[in-house]
Amino acid sequence: MERRPEPELMDDPEQALAYAESDFAEVNQGFVERFAARFPELGRCRVVDLGCGPADIPVRLCRRLPGVEVLALDGSPAMLELAQVAVAQSEVNERVELRESRLPDPSLPSGSFDAVISNSLLHHLPDPGVLWSELKRLGRPGAAVLVIDLFRPPSEDDARRIVDEAGCSEHPVLLRDFYNSLLAAFTLDEVRAQLEAADLGHLSVEQISERHLLVSGRL
Repeated sequence: MERRPEPELMDDPEQALAYAESDFAEVNQGFVERFAARFPELGRCRVVDLGCGPADIPVRLCRRLPGVEVLALDGSPAMLELAQVAVAQSEVNERVELRESRLPDPSLPSGSFDAVISNSLLHHLPDPGVLWSELKRLGRPGAAVLVIDLFRPPSEDDARRIVDEAGCSEHPVLLRDFYNSLLAAFTLDEVRAQLEAADLGHLSVEQISERHLLVSGRL
């Protein structure tokens, strides 16, 4: 099945709210636990989150790892408005900085982060190379990398089945977006080719669920 790109930004307030109100607690905490398990030596460190959405992962990461500070970026004002509320209401608000940013963003300082993370941004990008080039630019040599995203199923029927099995009680807007995101996602082989093109072929790519892939390693 060929990829069908979707809009880069979730800038519809209803769309952003449906995403923020959905129960991603298990998935997002799983992201944080993977980061902590794969990079246990990281103590005090500066992390940049590319495409933070409503900022649940930055908040959870700071709760899990007291030495972490996160610069959380997103290009959607609607998402950042929700993120600001979530961060302000958290006990880690002093360690999460939110910023409106659309990649590539030359205002971000090169080589200034100990870790670069991203969750569910890649499939939104019209040019996936932008994520990998910015990731490579922003991280210091040896910086930790953890990226999780959807991967494209073989057919539309498979995509419909995944949506039906995963979210029968979710908001209709979220179910529509989930289906469109599956069609817009990349395959594991496509992601491996993207990394090779970005001179990041040493990073590992693995399937971690029926619908998610993981890219990890160090710069």
